[in-house]
Amino acid sequence: MKWHRLTAILFLLISCGEEIERILPPSVPTVAPTITVAPTITAAPTITAALDLGIGPLPAELDDWRSYADRHIDVFGVHVVALPGVSEQALGHAAAVLAQYLDNDADGLADDQSVVRAMVAERATLVMAYDEDEMESSGIFESGLDSEYGLQDLYDVETSPAGRFDAALEEVHHLVYSYGWAVVHQNRLWFDGDTELTAAMDVARGGHFERIPTSYPSEAWYHYDDRTCTYDCMAVEYAYWAHTTLLGAQGSPNRCAEIAVEWVPCTPGRLAKMDPLVTALLRDPELGLPTVLPDGDYRPDS
Repeated sequence: MKWHRLTAILFLLISCGEEIERILPPSVPTVAPTITVAPTITAAPTITAALDLGIGPLPAELDDWRSYADRHIDVFGVHVVALPGVSEQALGHAAAVLAQYLDNDADGLADDQSVVRAMVAERATLVMAYDEDEMESSGIFESGLDSEYGLQDLYDVETSPAGRFDAALEEVHHLVYSYGWAVVHQNRLWFDGDTELTAAMDVARGGHFERIPTSYPSEAWYHYDDRTCTYDCMAVEYAYWAHTTLLGAQGSPNRCAEIAVEWVPCTPGRLAKMDPLVTALLRDPELGLPTVLPDGDYRPDS
């Protein structure tokens, strides 16, 4: 399970398609309620450049994190915080992936200021722990921080692991999509209600299913079956699969076989043929979504 605060906690998956159980406190429901209203973007400072992705101490505005996290990276005003067990390599890699999603042309400026403002207004924060055990024992789940920040978690052990898929591509995408792109483009990318994204997903799943069906129609190509994931959660996952497929993240033969139980069109060509709706949506230049897959090697020109 993954943190995800808008008006509820959504449950998200790691990039390999297998569920990682995120232990939640007893007061948190195990099934997230459906989100029906997109948040309003409140005023936030204009962030123009990520001048420094260096690892530093927690800033004063994150005083409520000091009992849990010990390091911080600022990425265009969006926070990345690390628990003590996280390596500097993993922390830096995750921050660089975030920077590349936000500054995809690597000119040193955020590509869309409205996306950054939305994330800053939501206090969007990537929370890193070494693994599930460190996250569970940290006390964060009991702290109430999930009601004050837009949180997404990521583990060191799943970040850029040798010979395996980099989960930072997924978890950071969830953070930016949910608190940035979907907020700015609510009529088109929001993950609940009647939007272009949900319309495309209903076709991809072979129908509109508020809950997981007993079996998906034979014509479906997106057939995720975790029953803790409600409709809005499904849409966030769908956006991740489709977008990163178009960016070329899912197309190796081994990867295609690994994810086929959940996601069939694993290459850009297959997706364009099988799912022209989401392909046209995510490639629409008016949205300004990334067109280059992050690799964790962020080197801005300015």
